Amino acid sequence: MESPYAPPPADEPAAEPRLPAATAVFQRIRDSIARVFVGQDEVIHQVLAALLAGGHVLLEGKPGLGKTHLVLALSRTFGAAFRRIQFTPDLMPSDVTGHTLYDLGSQSFRVRKGPVFTQLLLADEINRAPAKTQSALLEVMQETQVTIDGETHALTPPFMTFATQNPIEQEGTYPLPEAQLDRFLLKVLIDYPDAAEEAAIVKAVTAEAGGRGLSPAHLQPVCSTGDILAAQREAAAVEAVDSVVNYAVELVRATRKHGAIEIGAGTRGAISLIRVAKACALLDGRAYITPGDVKRAALPVLRHRVSLTPEVTISGQDVDQVLETVIRGVEAPRA
Repeated sequence: MESPYAPPPADEPAAEPRLPAATAVFQRIRDSIARVFVGQDEVIHQVLAALLAGGHVLLEGKPGLGKTHLVLALSRTFGAAFRRIQFTPDLMPSDVTGHTLYDLGSQSFRVRKGPVFTQLLLADEINRAPAKTQSALLEVMQETQVTIDGETHALTPPFMTFATQNPIEQEGTYPLPEAQLDRFLLKVLIDYPDAAEEAAIVKAVTAEAGGRGLSPAHLQPVCSTGDILAAQREAAAVEAVDSVVNYAVELVRATRKHGAIEIGAGTRGAISLIRVAKACALLDGRAYITPGDVKRAALPVLRHRVSLTPEVTISGQDVDQVLETVIRGVEAPRA
């Protein structure tokens, strides 16, 4: 497959200005995923923004809405190594990272690598495992490396963690600690599709034997891992002028002053806003960010980084409603 990052032949005439290479790559990825993950355009956009920004995603949605399906489809689009961990109350940290064992044949210890040694990792129902096991992912997510018995092992880039949790079942679950929540670049909510989209999904899935329609296995790679890494470098180079950076900082600082919020977002929240805004700009074909990019990123970036006061929680207001009032209360810079 020819990479969009390859230079044109020397004898090829100069072309008209075109979209950034990363935009073209990710448009192909978006189109490919949309073939098997129907009716969730904004979810796909947020997941692609996280990949482009090089961050991790917490996926929250009711059972049967395609969270695993989405991640598997994404892995197929650029041929990434994919592993899935089903988190359970008896899962041990070594089940995640790996461990050393004594090999009788060679009369020596060897490392048995865990499922985190991949590129796209799906941590399914992460809140069903105790905190000790959840924390085993902290070093992996932050440093993209694993330490087993004092020996450090680097992971193959690009590395991205998708963790899922079910919002309606609380019995037998362990809320993620704030330190781990903050490691997720985005918290993406997956809701029910509308009636027409749901009917189209049901028809397509049941059109093949065993209900295998819309399978990610039908997808072929549309780019390489090298293209993804090049696109991530391109995203980091997107221009962020001081006024827009200051706007992101003011949004984060406003969460610390709002009466309905007990704990506001930290500096990592502002950093994440700019990272995701850069990705959103590049997905739209721009090499600069606008206040609109920051606003679009605000809810998925901040919803897991703030805690509401008990009084507001009891009243039935949710985090997104409060954050929307925060966004409206901070004046955006004029273009």
